[in-house]
Amino acid sequence: MDNLQKLGGLAALSMAIIYVSAFIFFGAFWDYPPSGASTLQKLAFLEENQEILTIVNLIMYVVFGVFLAILVIALHERLKGNAKALSQTASVFGLLWVGLVIASGMIANIGLGNVIGLSLNEPELARTVWLVVNTIVEGMGGGNEIVGGLWVLLLSIAAIKADDLSRKFNYLGIFVGFFGILTIYPAEILTEVFGLSQIVWFSWLGLIMLKQPLKRQKIQV
Repeated sequence: MDNLQKLGGLAALSMAIIYVSAFIFFGAFWDYPPSGASTLQKLAFLEENQEILTIVNLIMYVVFGVFLAILVIALHERLKGNAKALSQTASVFGLLWVGLVIASGMIANIGLGNVIGLSLNEPELARTVWLVVNTIVEGMGGGNEIVGGLWVLLLSIAAIKADDLSRKFNYLGIFVGFFGILTIYPAEILTEVFGLSQIVWFSWLGLIMLKQPLKRQKIQV
């Protein structure tokens, strides 16, 4: 059990690093063609940067999803003894989030390859396909974070009931989960608040799981 908790802590810290790296990459280094660029210019840009985009999608979605799966299992094992029903319910949303995140990365990379394949002979069709791919990826995990928000919220309530992790940390989790659910409304600021606050949440959680011993679990009949 202790080894699983340490593995979960390392997974949480790794996810925080991925979040920070994504913010830095897209905020400071990624120079996507301006909105005034022609369709051909945008498609040429995607072709020139296919390798880096594929790697970024792989890390942001697939690798992140693998770490998330480890964390969901570790937290369920930690809390199930003292908050079984809430922990189980939270884990359902956590594992659902895992599937959505990994699927988003696969769709993004397969879609990118298809768009580049179409771009030489059918640029307008390629542009349409790229818009569809982006819409699907954003809808599943990039543009709204309802499922992730529900996981964090329910997990935080379960931890409060179990008197585990840290009370201040659990209150932060309620805040993070609340903003994740609010991303159902299409406002970029809500997604940014959720993402930035989750960096703090994952970092803090990782340190807690690495340093804080497990509480004795109550025997539930």
